[in-house]
Amino acid sequence: MNNKAKVNELGNAVTDALREIYDPEIPVNIYDLGLVYDVKISEDYKVYILMTLTSPNCPVAESLPAEVNETVRGIEGVSDVEVEITFDPPWDQSMMTEAARLELGFY
Repeated sequence: MNNKAKVNELGNAVTDALREIYDPEIPVNIYDLGLVYDVKISEDYKVYILMTLTSPNCPVAESLPAEVNETVRGIEGVSDVEVEITFDPPWDQSMMTEAARLELGFY
């Protein structure tokens, strides 16, 4: 498998893994909630994740990024993980996928 294909495969694995992590207060995964703003994978298989929380005072402000880091680090082929938290732009309900909004009854 060439390097570009491996990076794409890792990207899919990272997305799948992020969909297994749930905000403990909301019964929707963090990816579909729109908490993940960006995922970049370098040619040497380092993963950079830019994400937010539902609010700056979120009770899982320390544990959720650590869980994301640990989960993604456990994917075979990932060489390193960096998780950055931002509140710019601030999260709001419009960032959720359609499926997440349906799940939470926002339609």
